[in-house]
Amino acid sequence: MHHPRLILRNIYKTLGSPIVHYSSQSPSSSLKPYCFFSKPSISLCRTLATNLLHPPSMDHKETSLRQLLAEKQAAIDVQADSVRDLKASGAADKSAIDAAVEALKGLKMEKSSIEEQLQAIVRSNGGDSSASREVFRQSVINTLERKLFYVPSFKIYGGVAGLYDYGPPGCAVKQNVLAFWRQHFVLNENMLEVDCPCVTPEVVLKASGHVDKFTDLMVKDEKTGTCYRADHLLKDFCKETLEKDLSLSAEKAAELKHILAVLDDLSSEELGAKIKEYGITAPDTKNPLSDPYPFNLMFQTSIGPSGLMPGFMRPETAQGIFVNFKDLYYYNGNKLPFAAAQIGQAFRNEISPRQGLLRVREFTLAEIEHFVDPQDKSHRKFRDVASLEFLMFPRELQVSGKSAQKMALGEAVSKGIVNNETLGYFIGRVYIFLTSLGIDKERLRFRQHLANEMAHYAADCWDAEIECSFGWIECVGIADRSAYDLRAHTDKSGVALVAHEKYAEPREVEKLVITPVKKELGLAFKGNQKMVVEALEAMDEKEAMEMKANLESKGEVEFNVCTLGKNVTITNKMVAIKKEKKKEHQRVFTPSVIEPSFGIGRIIYCLYEHSFYTRPSKGGDEQLNVFRFPPLVAPIKCTVFPLVQNQQYEEVAEQIAKSLTLSGISHKIDTTGTSIGKRYARTDELGVPFAITVDKTTSVTIRERDSKQQIRVNVDEVSSVIKEVTEGQSTWADVQWRFPTHSSTSTDE
Repeated sequence: MHHPRLILRNIYKTLGSPIVHYSSQSPSSSLKPYCFFSKPSISLCRTLATNLLHPPSMDHKETSLRQLLAEKQAAIDVQADSVRDLKASGAADKSAIDAAVEALKGLKMEKSSIEEQLQAIVRSNGGDSSASREVFRQSVINTLERKLFYVPSFKIYGGVAGLYDYGPPGCAVKQNVLAFWRQHFVLNENMLEVDCPCVTPEVVLKASGHVDKFTDLMVKDEKTGTCYRADHLLKDFCKETLEKDLSLSAEKAAELKHILAVLDDLSSEELGAKIKEYGITAPDTKNPLSDPYPFNLMFQTSIGPSGLMPGFMRPETAQGIFVNFKDLYYYNGNKLPFAAAQIGQAFRNEISPRQGLLRVREFTLAEIEHFVDPQDKSHRKFRDVASLEFLMFPRELQVSGKSAQKMALGEAVSKGIVNNETLGYFIGRVYIFLTSLGIDKERLRFRQHLANEMAHYAADCWDAEIECSFGWIECVGIADRSAYDLRAHTDKSGVALVAHEKYAEPREVEKLVITPVKKELGLAFKGNQKMVVEALEAMDEKEAMEMKANLESKGEVEFNVCTLGKNVTITNKMVAIKKEKKKEHQRVFTPSVIEPSFGIGRIIYCLYEHSFYTRPSKGGDEQLNVFRFPPLVAPIKCTVFPLVQNQQYEEVAEQIAKSLTLSGISHKIDTTGTSIGKRYARTDELGVPFAITVDKTTSVTIRERDSKQQIRVNVDEVSSVIKEVTEGQSTWADVQWRFPTHSSTSTDE
């Protein structure tokens, strides 16, 4: 390998030496040098040499280029002053002035080159293509709204932000996704499905923590009163500045990137300070903004005509399952593990909804609560998914600034990256579910929550994130929520939501008993007492025994309360920790819960983007929109077209349509007589995978949407062929070799 100094010397020799001119400022002054470079500076040479030996990471490249850009701008400023001084002195000859001007032009060209490189880096980091992503997104949304997949609700009255109506094809896609979800999870895993009310009494959501903690930080336009999410404004400012301000110093760029990384962890005070520091104003009016303050996202209501029973529209479906645990456990024969599932509407009063179906005020959730013994989180079917390999983004990679990496699920569990087999099993099942719908494997990753994102009671949590034109979007959360929810409802309701394990013989067991002294904690922490108590009770045995030892030796100990986001001082008067020996005939315990939670609207929107593409028409004079939905989720499975308006052909088309109906296959018949190419284009835009063209009375052609290939099939076999390919019994390739290929140009686009 070449020595860095040798490479530097060769680069410097090749690029040239500095040109120095001397000129007199005034008759009395000494000669003053005016130095400029006709070639890149020594610092640039050094950077080039280093980069040749050790190719930098993308972030390091960006930092280096920003530093070089700042240096180059400083050199331009110096050289510009020199040119002005030379011209003003009157003593310099024309050749010296011309040389200085040429050097200034050279420096500006170098600056322009560095800016181009920096712009390329910013684009590759995602800033880039904001314009092209916007164009693509608009094409998708225009097509979706024009074909009535979904439209803004109450459109004739101007619409309401965050509310959307699904049209006929959108309803069909949604129902197909939900039907597959039921088959893939509820039926395959023998889950217990429930359906609970959307209106929820306040006491339930008080116990779960939603009344006190389900908030986002909001700011108001001080003159108009318009509300905005504070973190969104700061995030938009940081991203836009990084993308558009190439003169940004490396230090400032690093600062903005750090803010983006810790945005979710900023307190209201920190968020407000940053908004003021950067001079962020209301986007619409440029008016000053208020300080951030918490806003509860739940829609409040009252139950009954008296208005004395407060309630909320549920923000999630999970609480309905938790409060029914005792009955579900009995229904399941008092056996663990078991899972309960629910599909239903949830409501969140978003401060400033945007991003279409990705952030709305009413949406469909599909949630699973898998109850398991906290001492045994193995899963008997884990081996079925252990060999799956896909993009995983553990917290270690995130904090070190690296990208997601492909990893075998079995390896991730065995190394402890994923906390346990049951959590790993559901991660694998979610991966199969999403990719079966048509989500691109290369734009799907599983990101582990960072420590500052984790609730104090959670053992582990991963998000299935799908990349779309808005960036990486969380579409499924898969969390090991420990026993928090059942304990919370047990404490509030007084009903023990527990499971039992009977022993064949009585056992002497040593039990950890943590007894918070609520009077002392209340005096010390006042309104925060409940959160401190919860954190103390949630300690595992190791942590509790360490606290006991420290309290006995020192009298007090620092204790981190995640829900407060800080350490507090616990004294030996505030908690009693001990182990007691008892004889037990059964073990009574609160089950842990593994919770996969699916945002159906988000999944569907990402599916729309992943399925959308354009291709030229036969004449090449226009681009045709196509949705490449798998037959599994396509809103219409096939279309039936008589080639021309002909009574015999139309009768055959009706005959085929009846056969498809009897087979339970959704279809659309079109006898308009429009050119077959236009009819194909119309249904391609709806994502219909197969088109049946009636061009004879005894046989027809079946065309596949993406390849545009056609086969000829007898009329009485059509519905069975369509059924087997749409239900996944065979692929298009399977049926192609069984039937003759049709290549007539009469039905070609």
